Amino acid sequence: MTATFASVAVLSVGLLAGFVWWERTRPPSRLLALVATLAALAAIGRIAFAPIPNVKPTTDIVLFAGFALGAAPGFMVGAVAALSSNFFFGQGPWTPWQMAGWGLVGLLGAGLGRLLPRANRVQLALACAFAGLFYGELLNASLWVNYSDHSVGALLAYMGRGVPFDVAHMVGNVAFCLAFGPALVTALTRFELRMHVRWVPVAASVLLALTIVPAALAAPGTAKPAAYLTSAQNADGGFGGAPGQGSSELYTGWAALGLQATGRHPAQLKRDGGVTLLAYLRSHVDELRDTGAVARTMLVLGAAGVDPSDFGGRSLEGQLLSARDGSGAFDDRVNTTAFAVLALKATGGEIGGDDVRWLKSQQNPDGGFNFAGKGGASGVDDTSAPLQAIVAAGQGSSRAVRRAASFLARQQNRDGGFPLSPGGASNAQSTAWAVQGLVAAGRNPLAVRRRGSRDPLGYLRSLTAPSGAVRYSRTSTQTPVWVTGQALAALAPTPFPLPPVPRQAPDARNAPVPTATATPTASPAPTTTSRRPKPAPTAASTAVGAPVDIGRYARLVGALTAVLV
Repeated sequence: MTATFASVAVLSVGLLAGFVWWERTRPPSRLLALVATLAALAAIGRIAFAPIPNVKPTTDIVLFAGFALGAAPGFMVGAVAALSSNFFFGQGPWTPWQMAGWGLVGLLGAGLGRLLPRANRVQLALACAFAGLFYGELLNASLWVNYSDHSVGALLAYMGRGVPFDVAHMVGNVAFCLAFGPALVTALTRFELRMHVRWVPVAASVLLALTIVPAALAAPGTAKPAAYLTSAQNADGGFGGAPGQGSSELYTGWAALGLQATGRHPAQLKRDGGVTLLAYLRSHVDELRDTGAVARTMLVLGAAGVDPSDFGGRSLEGQLLSARDGSGAFDDRVNTTAFAVLALKATGGEIGGDDVRWLKSQQNPDGGFNFAGKGGASGVDDTSAPLQAIVAAGQGSSRAVRRAASFLARQQNRDGGFPLSPGGASNAQSTAWAVQGLVAAGRNPLAVRRRGSRDPLGYLRSLTAPSGAVRYSRTSTQTPVWVTGQALAALAPTPFPLPPVPRQAPDARNAPVPTATATPTASPAPTTTSRRPKPAPTAASTAVGAPVDIGRYARLVGALTAVLV
């Protein structure tokens, strides 16, 4: 048996194991399409830059795929890119080495994603440089195995002759990463987060379909809390701090936001024989006196597609803007300004450039924010709101967002939750705020595991009681309606401002709960105009296990080859 044959055999077994591993993960069709697209992009990048020896974006693309999507997708992007591009460069005993090399780069990216879930531009560039060196040395070793007498001198000779090519590969990787790395990673991370699917047995899928509304299926862990909140609604349309307590604007606003995050429209939420949540807000609009309450209500109206400039005979937008001073701050407070920016974004209002500049100027050296302003102790709740506001204003790639997200990630406790203040005990509300901030910054909350902790969504689910109420902490059940409303937005997981919520068909407006019925609104509220078009409802679905189909990979490679040819 020759060394070439032996190496190809060993590598083929390893590659086959990688393909089987990928298949056993049962990737959804959207992920399969994304992997195919990235593999094609990596292959085309190799071909396009062929005139420049060893300068190609392929290694970077494969590493980013592993970083954002995980180990198995990263491996597949690298292996398929090598195989498909070699239909142009020629197949041979080097092909399994290249497939294995780029497949391992995908695994390297996945490892980096676990170690540094929010790597910055410099860290990514260093990783790409190392990946280029690693890949180059692996190919040098392949030449030694296939075309030499296997002496140490021959190995050193191959490595020495490869130095100029390896250096060119590393420099090209760094340049490509600095140019487009963070943007591509952010896009892939958000795509992965939005398409995340939890695989369940067929019987369980049928049971879920019969017991919860479609909107909840896309976000495991939201059905019971949403049902609990719906059952806690009072006949006047509002909510109290706990079931049976009198309604107030504060608790009603947070309950509305939580239910909207799971697809419930406030004009269709009501107790049997009562009035709708939206009608409650309209009838109590005169109670909105402070800026925070006005902004919170505007967040609800924005997701509902209701014009805040004429709501219950008042212009909430005008009242909000009257609190803005010359510096761009609202009431000279960080959180009030952040909520005002989010409210304006939700309702299509104009966000002033000074608003965001003022917010960014209040960031503390540790990356966090204080409610009152710069200089006060940074907190998790106080940092998440301005982080989401800065992202909503279109500055998601700014240094302020990266620093704020890093501050949040550093505060995670070993139980997976987050405290109100650094070093404190975890609670559900601060954890919910942290999740929303991290999601806004482009981080996958399922990958946020500081020092081996559980993820924050797992912490929130662990606080969910059999009734569906989310406890404030292990030792407290205070204001369960408020806490559950905040937790729902994180469990969705959706940052502020919430996307528009379409009205459901009459038979799918509310999750079935013991004390609330899903009936149409008896008498429509006064007509208001929407300041922006409402998108069509997004269908949510669960995936059920599919049989293994190895033939998909032959079709995948064939399709890629056809496209490239």
